Amino acid sequence: MMLTTNQRTALRRIFGLLAEDLHEREIRARIGAALLELMQADHFASFVWDGQRQRFGGGLWLNMDDANLARYDAHYQFHDPITFALQSRRHATAVSAVMPHANLKRTEFFNDFLARDGLHWGINLHAFDGPRALGDLRIWRGRQRREFDRHDCALLDLIEPAFVAALKRCTGADDAAWARGLSARERQVARCVGRGLTDKQIALELEVGVATVRTYVQRLFAKTGVQRRAALAALAARGTAPH
Repeated sequence: MMLTTNQRTALRRIFGLLAEDLHEREIRARIGAALLELMQADHFASFVWDGQRQRFGGGLWLNMDDANLARYDAHYQFHDPITFALQSRRHATAVSAVMPHANLKRTEFFNDFLARDGLHWGINLHAFDGPRALGDLRIWRGRQRREFDRHDCALLDLIEPAFVAALKRCTGADDAAWARGLSARERQVARCVGRGLTDKQIALELEVGVATVRTYVQRLFAKTGVQRRAALAALAARGTAPH
């Protein structure tokens, strides 16, 4: 495929980021800005699908309002007419390929969520390791720009193998190798700390109290032998917590 000089530069930056030793939240966060440059887009968001809880979590975004994303977390992800269809494609797909834009514009999801931040034309890439969802890339352009086309999809698909490989490196560790002796809830909290979430964010994601999260973190300190949150995050993110 034909690439401009700017696209080649942006791709080199993206592949360089994906080769670094980062935890999964850092991967998704740092790739966002580079993707906006590569795709000549305006807005970026990324989430991780939790099949057990049947919801998207671990959200991060660029050029979108925090309050609007809080509404997505609480309500609009459960009234979303496009994302599951995009997720099922397992490759880069323009939003208009799963729902004509004229139809999307008539939905609550568009008018009360997307349009609030100026999101008009969208494209998604959902990364999987077999049946396991690793994370997604949601890229949007404003109304003044053009719709995403096949070339844009092919461009985003170029990074998909490296994106999957990077996420697998930091999320694919065997639980038994790093979390032996931890309860299921303690493993969940450890992973959330590894993703860089605050106690309040962890409480919201796991639907428990903040005091409960802090108790779990203290237990994790005792069981893993680390004394600082940053050290616990590094252990959990790399799948090397001592046991």
